[in-house]
Amino acid sequence: MHKLNKNELKGEYIMIKISVSIDVSNLKKAETFYVEALGCKKVRDQGSNMVVLSVENSDIYLQEKEPGTKPLVSSSVVRDYERHWTPIHLDFICDNVDELVSKILKLGGLHEGGESGDWGSIAYCADPFGNGFCVINE
Repeated sequence: MHKLNKNELKGEYIMIKISVSIDVSNLKKAETFYVEALGCKKVRDQGSNMVVLSVENSDIYLQEKEPGTKPLVSSSVVRDYERHWTPIHLDFICDNVDELVSKILKLGGLHEGGESGDWGSIAYCADPFGNGFCVINE
């Protein structure tokens, strides 16, 4: 079986770790939401405008950025913390979707529907800054 994380030219294994950056308009509120609602653990403060959280083997960097600022120099797009959609999002795997959705709502997040089947349950949610994610029970 071929291993995807093997550097075949050198015969060495390289460690692959995913980190995620999430822009927010209020760092303290975002930290509280991701720690208390979604069970992330705070790793450290990274300067005055960034907090590093951890969940399993992934780090989440919450970065405070002002609304209306440009994330890209080459574009007219500006940061907007209204609810938005992107094809890339986080999935949080949990034991109890309903319990987690309750925490999400209590801390200012949104629950936008869901579905279930013999495969498990999913809830479509968003944080208080418009960033969508799913809560899944498999």
